[in-house]
Amino acid sequence: MQLPRTRALADPLIVLDSCGSTNVEMRERLTRERLGHLAALVTDAQTEGRGRLDRTWTTPPGSALAVSVLLRDLPADADAWGWLALAAGVAMTDAVAAQLPAHDVGFKWPNDVLVDGRKICGILAEVTPDGVIVGSGVNTVMTTAELPVPTATSFAALGAAADIDLLLSGYLEALRGLVAGLARDGARASGLHDEAERRCLSLGRDVEVTMPHGETLRGRAVRLQDDGCLVVDAAGVERAVASGDVVHARLA
Repeated sequence: MQLPRTRALADPLIVLDSCGSTNVEMRERLTRERLGHLAALVTDAQTEGRGRLDRTWTTPPGSALAVSVLLRDLPADADAWGWLALAAGVAMTDAVAAQLPAHDVGFKWPNDVLVDGRKICGILAEVTPDGVIVGSGVNTVMTTAELPVPTATSFAALGAAADIDLLLSGYLEALRGLVAGLARDGARASGLHDEAERRCLSLGRDVEVTMPHGETLRGRAVRLQDDGCLVVDAAGVERAVASGDVVHARLA
């Protein structure tokens, strides 16, 4: 992968033929290499990927793109860091939508990118002593038969050929701007809050949220709080969810 547009944005761009986990690889390289803000590590053969709630994520070699991005220029207030994964969700939503203009693209809170209601990309943000690593996995040339679950999709399954350089450079450029605005002005004043609400497919939907401690919350997702938490109206009582696995109810 040459990726000239992406290389011009990343500091630096590291392209690997394969690796276990791009997030783990990025963490290890942080101890021995100079990696700046927006350093990006990319492969299309990730063998030990990990998703949210410690789920494993494996794909046939060459069928999906894994990218980890290092964020160093962070908000001074660590309470705002919860917006970083949402910023990545907004940025990746727009990068995917630019190549699938005939489809409905948005993100399920907190950061799964969906196309026509099916997952094309998952995002996981991890805090390290040297910054925040945001890992993403995008289904690119995965065939319909290779998709892991019926609720997944890919560019190929949608009859499209992804321009990887355009996808990654669009993602990095948007992420850079959103994180800079968040660090400078905060989520609401920078517009990130409104942009996230506009792209969040969970809002206005009946949802079922499985909490990390096992509780299940059912209700209607109504808005994002100033800290990025999802507010769910459960039988007239609003509850803020900081993390959890969200399932959308089927639309009638």
